[in-house]
Amino acid sequence: MNNIFNKKRKEINIHLVSDSTGETIENTVSATISQFPDVIRKEFFWPMTRTEKQIEDITDSLRKNPGLVVFSIVDDNNRTLLEKNCEDLKIPYISPLDSLLNTFKKILALSETKITGVQHKLDENYFKRVDAFEFAMQHDDGQRINTMSEADIILVGVSRTSKTPTSIYLANKGFKVANIPLVANTELPEELFSFKKPIIIGLIKDPRSLMQIRQTRLKMMGENNQTSYDDLNHIKFEISQARIIFTKYAWPSIDVSRRSVEETSASVIKIFNTRGTLF
Repeated sequence: MNNIFNKKRKEINIHLVSDSTGETIENTVSATISQFPDVIRKEFFWPMTRTEKQIEDITDSLRKNPGLVVFSIVDDNNRTLLEKNCEDLKIPYISPLDSLLNTFKKILALSETKITGVQHKLDENYFKRVDAFEFAMQHDDGQRINTMSEADIILVGVSRTSKTPTSIYLANKGFKVANIPLVANTELPEELFSFKKPIIIGLIKDPRSLMQIRQTRLKMMGENNQTSYDDLNHIKFEISQARIIFTKYAWPSIDVSRRSVEETSASVIKIFNTRGTLF
């Protein structure tokens, strides 16, 4: 166990083993390890592990780089071999989806099909996400206002409040999301106020943080002269206007200042589930 976690460097070795893409266990480990912000994780990623030879290769790596093994393998033979090798090396291992799977089996009174990579099959949900992604791209930055009424969610906010990345992230969850920029002293599209289906959510950000982001963007574009775009007083005015609009129309708002896109999206989904219904 001492070889797995280096207390001095606060570094842990983690081997992620999956017979599919490994995205599920990678997300599970990331969510868990985030509760220990001081710990550095050194990952060894083993996706598409489907043969005994691959299991032996992983075992060789475990001898050289002992670490916690987090796996998701449906093939009984490969799973048993990996578990046995871990036990022989006295290395801890866990399959985090086991308890969830067992709970489903008890509730449904069925046995799992054990089809590798079944979570990535081209089913209805897959095509729903593709459709949502296309919708987000077509309705980015106020485009195609005439068909924006078909959205599940419309994000409204001043420039650089993560409207586009949040829209894309939500699209990957199957939500049809459009976004509209708020420009100082410019009226929002009239059509927006006639929409019945979409939930409209405002995004705001701390003015100083927004100023820094805009300044960085201008430098990347080769613009070195200060403009109203990155002027702190003008940004404060923009945010003030945004707050007034959100309050006037009773639109819920989210302060994205210290949030990742994932955290902002989680807040959007929470609002949607509380106040909205998919049509």
